[in-house]
Amino acid sequence: MSEFIGFLQELLEKWGQVTARRMFGGHGLYHEGLMFAIVMDNRLYLKADDINRPEFEAQALAPFTYPMKGKTVALSYWSAPDAMFDDSAEAVRWARSAWDAAARGQAAKAAKPRRRSPGMTFPKNGPVSTR
Repeated sequence: MSEFIGFLQELLEKWGQVTARRMFGGHGLYHEGLMFAIVMDNRLYLKADDINRPEFEAQALAPFTYPMKGKTVALSYWSAPDAMFDDSAEAVRWARSAWDAAARGQAAKAAKPRRRSPGMTFPKNGPVSTR
């Protein structure tokens, strides 16, 4: 684990336990089992959605991007403001906002009906066991 990850965990300790898992050459940061941030190349990116994105835009922060098949892909994780690294209360405020965005995303995903594979049909009275 990098020193930066340890620094972030200490910065956010008043909020509660923050764990890190390796992923895609970086780390995902989790609180209560929900990923709310990523760390790539010792830079912190926080989860953003339509509700909290204006906070990032107001500070001229940018989303995490990476190249794929000749195009630039932007994720819904945005650069953390520098001010959050100097004040644990400010860090917790930004982390909570990112965690809330992740929770909203998870709730929206759970509310979507599951799609069936094309060609898969069931009788009107439901699936029938062949056993």
